[in-house]
Amino acid sequence: MELPEVRLSKASDHAALAALFEEMQAHYNVPCPSREVILEGLTAMPVGTEILVAGEQAIKGFAAIAPVYPGPELGSGLFLKELFVSKRFRGSGVGKSLMQGVAKLALERGHGRVDWTADRDNLRLRAFYDGLGGASKPEKLFYRLDGTALLAAAKSDS
Repeated sequence: MELPEVRLSKASDHAALAALFEEMQAHYNVPCPSREVILEGLTAMPVGTEILVAGEQAIKGFAAIAPVYPGPELGSGLFLKELFVSKRFRGSGVGKSLMQGVAKLALERGHGRVDWTADRDNLRLRAFYDGLGGASKPEKLFYRLDGTALLAAAKSDS
């Protein structure tokens, strides 16, 4: 099976990425901002955030990444924030191609690891990551500050 081309996204990909973002939000059954807001977000991504895309004629999936530091032995790594493949291309090697692209980019840039999270209940996704050689780290917990907790933490005097 020939894997699709993976490359860093560019401004001309924004419309196709916006459509994939809309599909992703529907897949996760969460609210989605307007197309205009999505496009503004893509134009104003935080410094260091990059998106890899898979596919030549059409974008079939994407991986959003950002560098992190420090890691083990005070080295750097990449954090994979999101990996998403359009429903019609799942199981065709697009996800594998994107993960291979992320790994290659990490090595090219001198990073020593790639970290990501996965939904505990998504057994198909976990099997995919296990098949790539990814190792879950049960000794780690994933935490998040958002909404009112984020506001409260920002105001905390202690």
